[in-house]
Amino acid sequence: MKKTALVIMAAGIGSRFGKGIKQLAPVGPAGEIIMDYSIHDALEAGFNKIVFIIRRDLEEEFRRVIGNRIEKVAEVEYVFQELDDLPEGFEKPEGRTKPWGTGQAVLCCKDVVKEPFAVINADDYYGKDPFVKIHEYLVAEHPCEEGTSDICMAGFVLKNTLSDNGGVTRGICTLDENNRLVGVAETSNIVKTADGAAMRQEDRSLVPVDADSLVSMNMWGFQPEFIQVLEDGFVEFLKGVPDGDLKKEYLLPIKVDELIRQGKAGVTVLRTDSQWFGVTYQEDKEAVVRSISRLIEDGVYKNPLYS
Repeated sequence: MKKTALVIMAAGIGSRFGKGIKQLAPVGPAGEIIMDYSIHDALEAGFNKIVFIIRRDLEEEFRRVIGNRIEKVAEVEYVFQELDDLPEGFEKPEGRTKPWGTGQAVLCCKDVVKEPFAVINADDYYGKDPFVKIHEYLVAEHPCEEGTSDICMAGFVLKNTLSDNGGVTRGICTLDENNRLVGVAETSNIVKTADGAAMRQEDRSLVPVDADSLVSMNMWGFQPEFIQVLEDGFVEFLKGVPDGDLKKEYLLPIKVDELIRQGKAGVTVLRTDSQWFGVTYQEDKEAVVRSISRLIEDGVYKNPLYS
């Protein structure tokens, strides 16, 4: 079986979650966290290596809550996203406390990821279907022009990704006739409405959004060569950060969009009708617990998960 890795971005601070670390909040009846279900689904789909991107200050708790358990069922690697992990010639700006973003997070994997890999968020539940589709894509042969990155992305239906507890930001996708990604429009404060979905403006007015649009939920599939593309791009990004800007981030979706516009990447969007859920707000946790409980009742998962 071809080796494939699942890279999980778990270094986020989780400022909207309130007290506690949202990536480590238990949601399953035996103390499982959202990552447990993603890893279970990925292994079932054929992935055989798990890479956790974490902060060093989380390592001890992270290993205790999930890492030690996953090491018993899969090959596991840990990498650390750090502010001073910069290319030669660059230094962390004085006063910078914000992480460099998801692009740098994946770049941190350059020494341990040498195989096709998927990237997901730690605090998102994606469902089984997109893991199967991304794995099938990664292990298949796809002709690609030299110097062009072959990328795939799970495309979720917007209405399946909304929160009952507030607005969310979603990357709304534009596709061509071959289901290739043309662009992603980051759209903030999308809320559920009686008619589907709308963007809430600062004056509280609502602008309708097509609830059947496909959106990016940061679930990507890459070939290992893409990490070099990220590394080269990070140097260019750092050169362009204005002096005194302590918050600018090197973001994976923005880099992919840039590559598309430059003709340096082709992104195949793999539509999924899976119901996404996650913990954006503290109030979301109980809804996630209920959703996991229903999936267990329906026989989708065992209880305990790894029994």
